[in-house]
Amino acid sequence: MAASELYTKRARVWIPDAEEVWKSAELNKDYKNGDASLQLMLEDGTNIEHKLDPKTKNLPYLRNPDILVGENDLTALSYLHEPAVLHNLKVRFIDSKLIYTYCGIVLVAINPYETLPIYGSDIINAYSGQNMGDMDPHIFAVAEEAYKQMARDERNQSIIVSGESGAGKTVSAKYAMRYFATVSGSTSEANVEQKVLASNPIMEAIGNAKTTRNDNSSRFGKYIEIGFDTRYRIIGANMRTYLLEKSRVVFQADEERNYHIFYQLCASSHLPEFKNLKLSSANDFLYTRQGRSPVIDGVDDTKELSSTRNAFTLLGINESYQMGLFQVLAAILHLGNVDIKDKDSDSSIIAPNNRHLTAFCELVGVTYQDMSQWLCHRKLKTATETYVKTLPRLQATNARDALSKHIYAKLFNWIVEHVNKALITNIKQHSFIGVLDIYGFETFEINSFEQFCINYANEKLQQQFNMHVFKLEQEEYMKEQIPWTLIDFYDNQPCINLIEAKMGILDLLDEECKMPKGSDDSWAQKLYNTHLKTCSLFEKPRMSNRAFIIQHFADKVEYQCDGFLAKNKDTVNEEQINVLKASKFDLLVELFQDEEKATSPTGQPPGTGGRTRLSIKPDKGRDKSSKEHKKTVGCQFRNSLQMLMETLNATTPHYVRCIKPNDFKLAFSFDPKRAVQQLRACGVLETIRISAAGFPSRWTYQEFFSRYRVLMKQKDVLPDKKLTCRNVLEKLVQDQDKYQFGKTKIFFRAGQVAYLEKLRADKLRVACIRIQKTIRCWLARKKYLRKRSAAITIQRFTRGYQARCLAKFMRRTQAATTIQKFQRMYVERKRYRQKQAAALVMQTILRAYMARQKYQALLREHKVVIIQKRVRGWLARCWYKRCLISIVYLQCCIRRMRARRELKKLKIEARSVEHFKKLNKGMENKIMQLQRKIDEQTKENRSVNEKLSGLETSYTTESEKLRGELGRLRGVEEDAKNKGNQLSSLQEELEKLKKELVTTQKEKKTIEDWAQTYRNEMEKMVSELKEQNGSLKKEKDDLNRMIQEQSQQMTEKMARAIAQETQQLDTDLNEERSRYQNLLTEHLRLEEKYDDLKELMASSNVSKPGHRRTDSTHSSNESEYTYNSEYAELEEGSRASEDVTRGIDTSLTLKLQKRLTELEQEKQSLRNELENKEDQFQRARARDDAEFKKARGAELEYESLKRQELESENKKLKHDLAEIRQSLLGKAATGAGAPGSPAYKVVLEQLNASCEELEVRKEEVLILRSQLVSQKEAMHHKETMTEPSVYVEDVSKLKDADELKQAYVGLKDTNRLLEHQLQTQRRGYDSEVESLRGELQNVKEENNRQQQLLAQNLQLPPEARIEASLQHEITRLTNENLDLMEQLEKQDRTIRKLKKQLKVYSKRIGEMGAGQTEGQTSPGQMVDEPIHPVNIPRREKDFQGMLEYKKEDELKLVKNLILELKPRGVAVNLIPGLPAYILFMCLRHADYVNDDQKVRTLLTSTINSIKKILKKRGDDFETVSFWLANTCRFLHCLKQYSGDEAFMKHNTQRQNEHSLSNFDLAEYRQVISDLAIQIYQQLIKCMENILQPMIVSGMLEHETIQGVSGVKPTGLRKRTSSIADEGTYTLDSILRQLSAFHSTMCQHGTDPELIKQVVKQQFYIIGAVTLNNLLLRKDMCSWSKGMQIRYNVSQLEEWLRDKGLMVCGAKETLEPLIQAAQLLQVKKKTDEDAEAICSMCLALTTAQIVKVLNLYTPVNEFEERVSVAFIRTIQTRLRDRCESPQLLMDTKMIYPVTFPFNPSSLALETIQIPGSLNLAFLTRV
Repeated sequence: MAASELYTKRARVWIPDAEEVWKSAELNKDYKNGDASLQLMLEDGTNIEHKLDPKTKNLPYLRNPDILVGENDLTALSYLHEPAVLHNLKVRFIDSKLIYTYCGIVLVAINPYETLPIYGSDIINAYSGQNMGDMDPHIFAVAEEAYKQMARDERNQSIIVSGESGAGKTVSAKYAMRYFATVSGSTSEANVEQKVLASNPIMEAIGNAKTTRNDNSSRFGKYIEIGFDTRYRIIGANMRTYLLEKSRVVFQADEERNYHIFYQLCASSHLPEFKNLKLSSANDFLYTRQGRSPVIDGVDDTKELSSTRNAFTLLGINESYQMGLFQVLAAILHLGNVDIKDKDSDSSIIAPNNRHLTAFCELVGVTYQDMSQWLCHRKLKTATETYVKTLPRLQATNARDALSKHIYAKLFNWIVEHVNKALITNIKQHSFIGVLDIYGFETFEINSFEQFCINYANEKLQQQFNMHVFKLEQEEYMKEQIPWTLIDFYDNQPCINLIEAKMGILDLLDEECKMPKGSDDSWAQKLYNTHLKTCSLFEKPRMSNRAFIIQHFADKVEYQCDGFLAKNKDTVNEEQINVLKASKFDLLVELFQDEEKATSPTGQPPGTGGRTRLSIKPDKGRDKSSKEHKKTVGCQFRNSLQMLMETLNATTPHYVRCIKPNDFKLAFSFDPKRAVQQLRACGVLETIRISAAGFPSRWTYQEFFSRYRVLMKQKDVLPDKKLTCRNVLEKLVQDQDKYQFGKTKIFFRAGQVAYLEKLRADKLRVACIRIQKTIRCWLARKKYLRKRSAAITIQRFTRGYQARCLAKFMRRTQAATTIQKFQRMYVERKRYRQKQAAALVMQTILRAYMARQKYQALLREHKVVIIQKRVRGWLARCWYKRCLISIVYLQCCIRRMRARRELKKLKIEARSVEHFKKLNKGMENKIMQLQRKIDEQTKENRSVNEKLSGLETSYTTESEKLRGELGRLRGVEEDAKNKGNQLSSLQEELEKLKKELVTTQKEKKTIEDWAQTYRNEMEKMVSELKEQNGSLKKEKDDLNRMIQEQSQQMTEKMARAIAQETQQLDTDLNEERSRYQNLLTEHLRLEEKYDDLKELMASSNVSKPGHRRTDSTHSSNESEYTYNSEYAELEEGSRASEDVTRGIDTSLTLKLQKRLTELEQEKQSLRNELENKEDQFQRARARDDAEFKKARGAELEYESLKRQELESENKKLKHDLAEIRQSLLGKAATGAGAPGSPAYKVVLEQLNASCEELEVRKEEVLILRSQLVSQKEAMHHKETMTEPSVYVEDVSKLKDADELKQAYVGLKDTNRLLEHQLQTQRRGYDSEVESLRGELQNVKEENNRQQQLLAQNLQLPPEARIEASLQHEITRLTNENLDLMEQLEKQDRTIRKLKKQLKVYSKRIGEMGAGQTEGQTSPGQMVDEPIHPVNIPRREKDFQGMLEYKKEDELKLVKNLILELKPRGVAVNLIPGLPAYILFMCLRHADYVNDDQKVRTLLTSTINSIKKILKKRGDDFETVSFWLANTCRFLHCLKQYSGDEAFMKHNTQRQNEHSLSNFDLAEYRQVISDLAIQIYQQLIKCMENILQPMIVSGMLEHETIQGVSGVKPTGLRKRTSSIADEGTYTLDSILRQLSAFHSTMCQHGTDPELIKQVVKQQFYIIGAVTLNNLLLRKDMCSWSKGMQIRYNVSQLEEWLRDKGLMVCGAKETLEPLIQAAQLLQVKKKTDEDAEAICSMCLALTTAQIVKVLNLYTPVNEFEERVSVAFIRTIQTRLRDRCESPQLLMDTKMIYPVTFPFNPSSLALETIQIPGSLNLAFLTRV
């Protein structure tokens, strides 16, 4: 494959950069062979030209595809080179916040400078038992791999932790040891694992200090060997230390501190126990204030000292030794403050009574004079004499500091030695794991002897590392049988030879130290002369003659020669040591008891000026010690390093390389320069180079086939996948050297996987383009059709809308025209009406005025006319009357004159006859005419008279009217006169009124103006008021709304508060339950430990080790003898342990001593409690004896009264029965012919039988009465015997107190039995009497009804009478038929019941045998005697639901029913909960007979036996489920039949009769409830052990939906394949197992509510384990895996629906997993996405959400990574959440279990015991 194929346009490369080391760029055009430069574009868009090296023509490094960036293993990268490694580490560290990364066999750990929640016990449990490649990189994964290889390969292991100061070596080593201590445990109660961990705070306190690079830097190297036994449990440890930095005791640079222990003591100086140390603040001492940084942020030195002291105590260093250590440390601080002054130029002096020297001497127990003398002087010995030489102030100060360093070194070694003594064990060590925490490669501006030794050690470790990596590569190639070519790798043996070989640097240094006047300069010259020309790795600086340069494997380092000799010699004044040896302080003497002379071999320390060279002749007795002392520091370090390398070479190493990301301790800040420097120094890049030189990329054939199936055609796919892969590779990669086929894997050279990924990505891109083209076409057409349909629809609706608008416009126009017309009409009409109204008003006013004027004129005229008329009429009448009178008078006069004349004529005629004759000639006619005229005249007169009378009347009336009118007119006239008089006054008044009117008008105008103004103001005010009113209304509405909202909010708040309070109460209740159940678990664990301890003690008595387990019998309500037996066993065990203590090793005694002390204290407390209980029992017993006599007398009196009542009741019943019989006989006689008369005979027969039975019962009562009377007399006799002698004589009749007790118990049982029988008989009699009374009442009612019907029938006509009698007869027959049918059904049921009983009896008789049947015939039952038939059969004896057993059969009962009962097989066919029912029936009988001892022993034996069977078979799910169901059923039975009303609501009457009568077993119910809780927890653990291996494989790794997930390159540490093999668990495996659990529990009769709780716990375990693995596996955090998880969860929910368990809360436990899967699938780009994620992931913590987002890894290039900005947005939004910072879910959490009361409807008397249980000794009662 040519370079041009890879260096094409848009290919990305790495180019060097001064700031970032490497910078990414992209090619702008293809590279062609011969080009001198590359056209590149940087990430910021800058175009540059990168020139190639004209000599090498090396192209820049290619960048890996984005899909490979951020991989867990650097070897999974296709291109293995420095920039790829650096970029991958940076991406993981900065973007994903992942500090661990694999690099082949090396774990690279980057210090985050921040506390991360990834080291808890939950993380340890998650990594325990997992393969190293199956989980994300972690220090726990390395520790687990070492632990597994130790157990699997039977080979010791080592974990080598290296790195710069501040890189996190100590923390990594600490977490590795914590992992071993957690997963392995210890073999006994000695808590070795805790001691191993306790050594860490001690060693950190005395060996760690703050530096500029690290706040807790280890200033020494250590190698801890953790020992394991054959069961791979920790038995001890051993620690080796290397090269303690003693110079830090006396000097610290700026921003650094001395060792932590000094500051801890100073911070705790206020404590009372430290007063005598005379300490104060750290700033008061020279040795602690030089760095000017006495405080570390976030560290409390007082608390740290408390932890250190606790660790000392745990390791067996008692308080006195601790105070001694602190005393020595305080003395060192005081010694540093001793002020040495110049006496002259060659001598110095210490002022007398120096308080710090005084304190030092008091603390170490030496004299002030001696110490002050030898601090300023030195003794020199010659061959003949000894003399004392003064020291200058500088040398004296150096000697003081040397003494301080020496004391501290001795103290350090003493502590290490005692820590090792505490960690050592006498148990044989089978294997060990070593943890090496050693300094990494160091290079500073000034490098001295310490850096030289450190780098020397790193050279040795690097050589061992290179050889191991090379060996592993070679083994892998040989295992896969591929051609192996030697790889050229860097060998640093020449550098090691330069240092340690003969005439090497260390050799020359030791040689120079032996020289009398050896110096650093002369040593440097020797180095130049020896190595400068012979070794290429050794160089001399140009500007210095006191330094040299060594080319190490990591870098060149320049060492300054100053101080090399002094540090190598490590001298101290011998006389000062002698003064300390003479101390009265025992601990100090112990520190220096093996001290040899600290002088140099020549006796001349450096810097002694012009002293004479003297030789030392050591004593013969000290030859050996002198030889020992001649070993310099360099020699000692070389020897210890050689031993370390031998140890490491004998073990399997595991490498942890710690990287310091920056020099400023900034959290998650990455400095590429410093990182590359350390990567080069720690060998990571060398590992990469070795891997890249061979075949770094490795794929199994199955993984290759799954990943690159897209590159194959259908015809290329063969049944043999290996052959398929071979054919495809030969087509894809032409160069055969680029890959090799192994047995199980395909090996690729560097870059080939990237090339294949490119081909795969191109193929997928083409496919995606085609899919996108098709989909886009389909979408576009679909969109077009939708648009067209939408356009048509829009047009239709638009046109319709426009038409509607036009019609609406037209309607509106017409309506407007109409409105205008009517409006105008209205306006005109209104205007017209206004004008008309105005005109009418004006006309009205005018016309009214004119009319009033006219009216007034007419009124005046009318009045005048009337007046005139009246006056004229009066005057005319007056004139008329006068005229009339005159005329009448004239007429009268004239008529009188004429009459007189006529009379004269008539008188003359009358005188003449002729005249009469003449007159009479026509007289008759005239008379007739006259007569008619007279008649007519009479009529006329009559009518005239009538008219006249009418006229008179009318005249009279008119006259009256006229008179009244006249009077009125006269009054009017008078009024007119008066009015005329008033007119003038009125006119005057009118004038006044006019004036007033003018004034009033003016006032009115003024008032109107004021009124208008006032109206305007009022209107304005009204408007304002209206506005205010509106605003007030609005405010009122707002307030009402606010009040309503507030009330609603308050209601909701109260509801939420109540809900929260309820939830809090539920949470508290669950926590309390959980706490209580955890205490039960702890109690069970302690019991098991106690049993193991007893077994261990028992096993020490015999020669061969054996195991004997004793079941725990501790409970809160166990019997006294059980406790006594346990105490006896404990005492025997303790005595046995005392007897064999000499045979047991000392370590075992020490381990057991503490536990035995605790057990003795517990035993003593329990014994005291037992004694108190016994005293209480004795007092109660005495009180009961005192009250017994009174109670017994009252009982006898009560029994006599009861007998009398029974006798009177019997007499009464007898009398009633007689009356009933007589009445029935009488009625039967009277109604013999009535229907139903045979029933009367039946009733009489029953009454007769009842009477006979009553007589029999009466005789029995008389017999019982006589017995009770005799008992009463005996008791009375016993009461009267008050004297002791008589009491002794009476008691002497019995053998002992037991017989008396048995006699009393027997009498008491007899009385109780008789009383029970009497009560039973009485209840029977009462029921019979009531039934007879009821029947009698029915008969009376029937008789009355018959009489009424008869009377009615007699009143009916014959036809109706016949019809009524027929109807009545039909009704009667129907009722009788119904009664007969009911009786028939009852008889059928009775027959079936008797048949069942007959079968049972026949089965029993068959078992017992025919002979026993004949022999067991009672004397009262004669077979040959004829059985006389009776009218009413007696009821057979009903079973009371009790089982009786003998006391000696209790063990057999427990053995057959509990210990030997197998759930699989025998118990399958039983009634669910049958053992519980049987035990409760036995318990009922013990309660029935009032045997408290039997009740106690039965319950205790049951509990202990269940515990024993669970301890023996606790890993069998069926056994645990079976006994959980039976224990719960037994608990429910105790509640159901306890007699408490709360538990008796659902009982039948018969079940209530079976309630316990004598004992309250509430306390035992609590004990059994605790036992059920323990069984439940055991069941959960058993299920967890079964489900645990299935969960990860079935829920995460297995592809339920095939083809969704893709396999990515994995590197050296292969992960578990997601393709299911034959032995791989799948989701179906989990579902089948869940179904098996469910069916087993249902078969055993487990309560449904309990099954729901179990299923909820199962689903919690599944969800928690799956989520935890998801959070710890970067390869599982992808979109496709989220789909797989959601599908798997849906299958689990479907299983819940099938089982009807959706409401059990199991689904809610999967909510975190569901939300995590949704989080993997949702969009993760915008702020809206962040808001959606925050609202969706409520069940996930912030740490979990951020972790998933950080781990999200695209499987294909089409997916996008989550940006850092988006993750920060999520963190910002979730910042206010109050939640636990814990990352993983607690898989060991068990929900608190409850046992809801579930009564049984099963009647106890119907339970049959199958013969398969072998319980024939039980008798049903």
